[in-house]
Amino acid sequence: MRTVDLFDDAFVRDPYSAMSALREHTPVHYDDATGLWLVSRYNDVRDVLLDAETFRPDNALTAVTPIPVPALRVLARAGFALPPTLANNGTETHPGLRRLVARFFTVPRVADAVPLVERIAADQLAAVEAELTVTGECDLVPALTRDLPCRVLLTMLGLSDVDLPALKAWSTASLELFWGNPDAERQQELAVAAGEFHRWLAGRVRAAGPAGDDLFSALARHRLPDGSPLGVKEAVGVCYFLLIAGQETTTQLLSTALRRLVARPELWRALPTEAGLAEACVEEVLRREPPVTTWRRVTSRPTRLGGVDLPAGAQLLLMLAGAGSDPEVFDDPERFCPARPNARRHLAFGLGRHLCLGAELARVEAAVVVRAAAERLPDLTLVDDDPPMLNLVSFRAPLRVRVAYESSSDG
Repeated sequence: MRTVDLFDDAFVRDPYSAMSALREHTPVHYDDATGLWLVSRYNDVRDVLLDAETFRPDNALTAVTPIPVPALRVLARAGFALPPTLANNGTETHPGLRRLVARFFTVPRVADAVPLVERIAADQLAAVEAELTVTGECDLVPALTRDLPCRVLLTMLGLSDVDLPALKAWSTASLELFWGNPDAERQQELAVAAGEFHRWLAGRVRAAGPAGDDLFSALARHRLPDGSPLGVKEAVGVCYFLLIAGQETTTQLLSTALRRLVARPELWRALPTEAGLAEACVEEVLRREPPVTTWRRVTSRPTRLGGVDLPAGAQLLLMLAGAGSDPEVFDDPERFCPARPNARRHLAFGLGRHLCLGAELARVEAAVVVRAAAERLPDLTLVDDDPPMLNLVSFRAPLRVRVAYESSSDG
């Protein structure tokens, strides 16, 4: 018997009652519709993430909704292939590839990126302010959160020449294809965009030389454990979801954070002056409403989890958002509490050998942007308290954050 429909609009808008029921009654629950085992308790999710031998990442990037033959043909004509590289890689090549990418996101490099984030945020907030003055309302998603993380990521990777609108279009199409529930006709349309992105990446990888400071040059220099160079398909595999997740999830984090903080006027007005408050608020958003709500693993052998015997090959869906609301770990988890002492214990960025490489960059970006927005626009109010939500099995965020000046709502 099903207890939750992962793609149902009611669940996407308010997943918390369903996740609470799962944690309480069936913390390791088999979902007939998807064939996934839903793992919802914090300690079980943590155990899975830390045991990479029993719970492998091989299925992390497999399409949730099976891709039909016509769409697969579209992908095949584009030469589409995503061999194990980062998120779905449990082989000996993973540590080296992870180190390669991690060099772009070191603590000093993230710190050096703060002025860039501040400049972009200032430019976009000026446009937001102008739009509010002229029209009385503004949607912060296209005006502020959509492009900023992409511009920052591309700069950090040395890829500032990339066509940003094209990358955003490829990104949203790929997320829907791999984590959405599109019908067959829509899957074919999405496969065209995914194929275009893959072909573009392959062209950039082939053209790259080893002497540059950008991501493609680093891939050209890389050597596998046996000393051989990285193949084109493997290099494209590194880039494909790095360039998508590295900016789409931060867009989603920013959209959620702004929606929640604008709705709390006293907190919003305190952000610019109270040291550490923006960072604490970001952690609470990550704990309660992470942009990556679920992630997948597959069992390599029969095992027992949460009192349930699982066979080899069991497909797990780790409910990261549910884990962040587990009352066994977080007191009064429904309450938004920036002073929460253990807020950073959340699992929004994963854990263990596949911990998100961009975690600190996302944290810093979000804190800088919400602080700057609150300082420049202290008198905002939400216009739409029930916006449409991104409806993907592993990603959740408001698609619209419409705001106005608080004084305009008073007539």
